[in-house]
Amino acid sequence: MNRKIFFDEYRKNLDPDKTISSQEVKDIDLFLSFYERDIAMFTVPQWAYIFATVYHETAATFHPVREAPKASEDWRKRNFRYYPYYGRGYVQITWQKNYAAYSEKLDVDLLNNPDKTMIPEVSWYILVDGFETGIFTGKKISDYINNKEKDYRNARRCINGTDRMDLIANYAKEFERILLLAK
Repeated sequence: MNRKIFFDEYRKNLDPDKTISSQEVKDIDLFLSFYERDIAMFTVPQWAYIFATVYHETAATFHPVREAPKASEDWRKRNFRYYPYYGRGYVQITWQKNYAAYSEKLDVDLLNNPDKTMIPEVSWYILVDGFETGIFTGKKISDYINNKEKDYRNARRCINGTDRMDLIANYAKEFERILLLAK
């Protein structure tokens, strides 16, 4: 992958403030390393949707984040019915059953230490496995993006129902263009 092309196009067309901080470069660069390592898992359109999801879920940081990032832990405890299993990571994994499933899959105790989902490699595994297997909602990325169709809009159902589906679909189109240019 030509990272210069990727970063130039990203900065010009997707970066909210048209500049990329050194931390953002570091986080995106790590994400791109994971992508290059695992590129055979998905097609370019599927990857474009995965990039768009992470872009949206992490507020364009490509850094594993916590749900309600500006809130205190006390606020989360009072306001999230699924506390302490609130959203964390690249895709905001939630609920005890998902933390339990990934504890088993990764052989990492996420139930007693949910913050381990913030480790980039752990967060990456959850991201790609969730899209591949449909563990979050019962829908896999291949249900919507495959050889017959490229339904970026409904692919949101793999992660979170229909929340912001049009916005993320537009991001996916742009990421597809960038990934093809940087190939």
